Amino acid sequence: MSKFAQFGNDLYTGKRSIDFIGRRRTWYLISAIGMVLALAGLGLRGLNLGIEFTGGSEFRVSQVAIASDYEQQAQEAVHSVRPGQGVGVTKLGSDTVRVQTDKLDDAQSNAVRDALARSFGTSSDKVSANFIGPSWGESVSKQALKALFVFLGLVMLVMALYFRTWKMALAALVALLHDMLFTVGIYALTGVEVSPATMIGFLTVLGYSLYDTVVVFDKVRENTTEAFANRRSTFAAAANLAVNQTLVRSINTTVVALLPIAAVLVVAFLKLGPGTLLDLALALFIGMAVGAYSSIFIATPFLVSMRSKDQAVLDLDKHAARVQARTTRGTDSRREAAPARKAAGAAGATAPATQTSAARTSAAKTTAASGATALGATALGATAPAAGANGIPADGTGITDSQDAPVDAPTGTLSGRQVHKYAQSGPRNQPRRQPKSKR
Repeated sequence: MSKFAQFGNDLYTGKRSIDFIGRRRTWYLISAIGMVLALAGLGLRGLNLGIEFTGGSEFRVSQVAIASDYEQQAQEAVHSVRPGQGVGVTKLGSDTVRVQTDKLDDAQSNAVRDALARSFGTSSDKVSANFIGPSWGESVSKQALKALFVFLGLVMLVMALYFRTWKMALAALVALLHDMLFTVGIYALTGVEVSPATMIGFLTVLGYSLYDTVVVFDKVRENTTEAFANRRSTFAAAANLAVNQTLVRSINTTVVALLPIAAVLVVAFLKLGPGTLLDLALALFIGMAVGAYSSIFIATPFLVSMRSKDQAVLDLDKHAARVQARTTRGTDSRREAAPARKAAGAAGATAPATQTSAARTSAAKTTAASGATALGATALGATAPAAGANGIPADGTGITDSQDAPVDAPTGTLSGRQVHKYAQSGPRNQPRRQPKSKR
C-alpha cells in the first residue's frame, strides 16, 4: 500500500504522468469496438426481457427436494399439457423452482400446476400460479424512459451552469450515454434477463458515473484556469495532469463501491438464486465498472478534443510552446557551460598554489645567495668588529639608524613588507603573553 500511495503522490505532483490525453485515439478505438459489439448484440439477439415486460404465466414449486435434473422435470410437465411451449426454469434458493411460460388460459394453467406437482412429488398446494400481463411491464418501461430523458436534460443544464461551458456538459453527457450503451450491450451479449430491478440499476449507475465525471472535471477546470493565467502549460497538459491527480481517488472510490456489490452478487448467486437482489447487484456492478472507465479514459479526452479548435486554446498552446522552447534552450546552454565552469574553477584553485611555490623558491634563492656572499667575505680575510655587551661593535663602527631604532620597531619580511614582531609570534596577531615566572 505504501508503494501505491507513493505512486499516487507522484501522479499528483507531476513526478510521474500517464499520457491519457495523448493516447486518446487508443481509448476511442477501444470504446468504438465495444459499442459496435453492443449494438450488434442488441440488433442480433436483443434483450432477454423478463416476464414483467412480455407478460405470461409463472409457477413456483416450493418446499421440494430439488434434483439435478429439475429443469428437465419442469419442461416435461409443461410439455405434457402444451407441447412446444417455451419454458423458462430457474432455481430459487435451495427448495424452490420457478417456471415461466407464455400466457395460458385458466384450464391450461390448472393442468400445468397439477403436472408440476406430480413431477416434483408434492401436492398442488405447494405450487402457485400467477398471470402477469404485459401492460405492467410497458408502464414500467415508459416511466423509466421518461425518467432517463428528464435526468439527461437536467444533467446538461446543471453542468452547463456549474462549469460555465456547454462543452463540459456535452462531454459528460457523452460519457453517460457511453456507460448506458456498454451496460445494455453486455446484457444483450450475455443473455442475462432484464427485469424491473435491472432498470432501476441502470438509472442508479448513471448517477454514480456522473458523480465520478464531475469530480474529474472540477480538477480539470482548476488546472486549465491556472494554465490560462500563467500561460506556461498547454490545455491538454493541464487536463492530463488533472486526470492523473484524480486517478487514485477514482480507483479507490470504485474499488470501495464494487467490493460490497461483489459480496452481494456472490451471496445472491450461490444462496438466493435469481431474483430482484441479483438483478440489481449485477446491473450496479457492471455499470460502476464501465462508469469508472469512462470518467478516466473518455470524458476528459473528449473534452480536450472538442476544445482543441478554440481560439483561446490555440493561443495558449502557442504561447506555452514558446515558453517551453526558451526553457529548453536555457537548460541546454547551462549544460554546455557546466564543463567550462568546472575547468575554470579548477584552474583558479591551482594558480595561487603555483604562485606561492614560485615565491618560496625565489626567497630561498635570495637567502642562499646572501649566505654565499657572507662566506666569501670571510674567506677573503675580512674581520668582523668586536662586539660589545649589547651586540654593538666596541669601536662604534658599523652602527646604522636601524640599530638605533627602538625594540618595538617593525621588521622586514622576505617580500619587503614591514610586519610588527607581534604579528609573527602572537595568535591572531595578538601579543604573546609572558610566562608566569617573568611577570
